[in-house]
Amino acid sequence: MLNILQERSIAAPGLLAQIIVAKYCDHLPLYRQEQIYATRHGIAIPRQSMARWLGLAADWLRPVYEHIHTGVMAGGYVQVDETPVEYLSPGNGETKQGYLWACKRPGADVSFTWATSRAALCLERIIPADFTGTVQCDGYQAYPSFAKRSEGRITLAACWAHARRKFHEAIESAPQHAGWLLLQIQHLYRVEKQLRTTRAGPRQRQATRAAESCMIVERIHRALTRIKRSGRHLPKSAMGRAIDYALTHWTMLCVYLEDGRVEIDNNPVENAIRPTAIGKKNWLFIGEAEAGQRSAVLFTIIEACRSRGIDPQTYLRDVLTRLPTMTNRQTKDVTPKAWAKAQQPAAQRRAA
Repeated sequence: MLNILQERSIAAPGLLAQIIVAKYCDHLPLYRQEQIYATRHGIAIPRQSMARWLGLAADWLRPVYEHIHTGVMAGGYVQVDETPVEYLSPGNGETKQGYLWACKRPGADVSFTWATSRAALCLERIIPADFTGTVQCDGYQAYPSFAKRSEGRITLAACWAHARRKFHEAIESAPQHAGWLLLQIQHLYRVEKQLRTTRAGPRQRQATRAAESCMIVERIHRALTRIKRSGRHLPKSAMGRAIDYALTHWTMLCVYLEDGRVEIDNNPVENAIRPTAIGKKNWLFIGEAEAGQRSAVLFTIIEACRSRGIDPQTYLRDVLTRLPTMTNRQTKDVTPKAWAKAQQPAAQRRAA
């Protein structure tokens, strides 16, 4: 079996897997890996070579990535968020700000897409043109702009965690009103906790929310309207901003009551982004704009392994060994989901 991915390359699948995992799972910058290979193993591997190999590996893994992204978008409900990442601007040695956009299907995979901006046009490239369903997001203005152009195909759902955060910021200046509203939101989350404990499905979640959560949400809305009309809080005060945020996004905050698939907040996608934040803190920036999507591909693969308890190095070594002899149609058989399923019989025999 072919054990190299490119003619005259010394980067065998095992070495590539180790470099990928070290950077995107263990968050070691390439210059640190270069030092480790030199000081601990007496091997000179320039970081420039490792960077080229990462690009090579990402190109080979792109069909697997595309299967994951298609799966994320297939359910008619997706959570979307973005995180800033610096990238090196050619010519003057300065950095510019790009973004890793994360799309998460709760209970399933997350896929990352790189863009050099945060504009609504990025969403048109990330979310398929034929997507119909619910997109859950924060209050960033690009999302309504994108949904408006979808001609009714897309419903936006807002995040109660973001609304709660606004009232938490206002607790010192408006303890009575903000405290009462936070208590009501806490009641909403208690309902969700019970639903998770019982592993309720979408139908049960929708029924329980209709019976228990709707009356709480209506009570919150009446209170917000009454407080705003009273004029007790200036629009630019913390409480004023919190009230305006909630009322402006009210229709979207209520979407989760009508659809049992939809979560109360965007926390699943924000948790999926968190490992990338650790990485960028260590390696600071992406080498160039074109390398951003390669990082998105590799982050997606790593997170798909992590969410299933798969050792990413074992997975990558195996898949990178097999990919050169596979057709595009066969790549669906080596996604982390399919790979983990294929390992189950052997694991069960060992357990027995």
